[in-house]
Amino acid sequence: MRGLVAAFGGDQPDIAAGPLLAWLDDFSDTHWNFRGRLGGAERDRVRVDLPPRLAAAALAAAGDLGLTGAIDPPQEQYAHVLVLGGMARACLQRTEHAAHLAATRAFGTITALGSLRPLGPEERVVPGVEGCATEADALAAGLRLQGLEPDVSVAPPRDPGAPRANTADTYEHWAARANPRPDERILVVTSPIYVPFQHCDAIRILALRYRCGIDTVGFDPRRATTPQPPGASGADRYLQEIRSAIRAARALHEAVTGHAPR
Repeated sequence: MRGLVAAFGGDQPDIAAGPLLAWLDDFSDTHWNFRGRLGGAERDRVRVDLPPRLAAAALAAAGDLGLTGAIDPPQEQYAHVLVLGGMARACLQRTEHAAHLAATRAFGTITALGSLRPLGPEERVVPGVEGCATEADALAAGLRLQGLEPDVSVAPPRDPGAPRANTADTYEHWAARANPRPDERILVVTSPIYVPFQHCDAIRILALRYRCGIDTVGFDPRRATTPQPPGASGADRYLQEIRSAIRAARALHEAVTGHAPR
């Protein structure tokens, strides 16, 4: 992270975790908040061309920070598997990965967490989700394609003004109904680029409140039947999600310590 900050002209301070996360939040807002500059646009709408030097720094940092690689779940048994929703392609990729893992591990429930976000025109023509109207529909279609029960938890946004539920909203909606026990372990399945931030949110919402164990893994794009969309591994995307990870880590730190840094 220090090298990435330096590449963008910053000097990361040597301070405690809370103030450092606040500093990184501000720094990333200035330099990497591409979605914010577009009024909170969905991730697939973000396209930013970076100079080669900055793109190389972003890609190197993404690898070092765990946003690029797929890892196997550390446990052989999980009480609950949560497949996170997203764009239509991601819904198919993540449900496929959950089915792949289920073939060699003991899973209890497998539930997809999604929202009623309408699919865009480009999403509705992705093979496998024809006829789907929403993200939740795409998740159900993905589960059916893999021979899994189409169990989809559809969350409303906590913020009445938000256009859709976010990751934290879907965790909270599912947990309020499933009420996971402290002795249970949960596996979250998502895309590699989102593992850090969605893992932090899972710890904050599920592990801290329900005292259950959490592991988060991403699928391997090289093994996915559904290919990645153009630009999915662009340096701009990684910078945006490094910022997401910073903000999620900051929220987790504040939840653990009980206060925001000054």
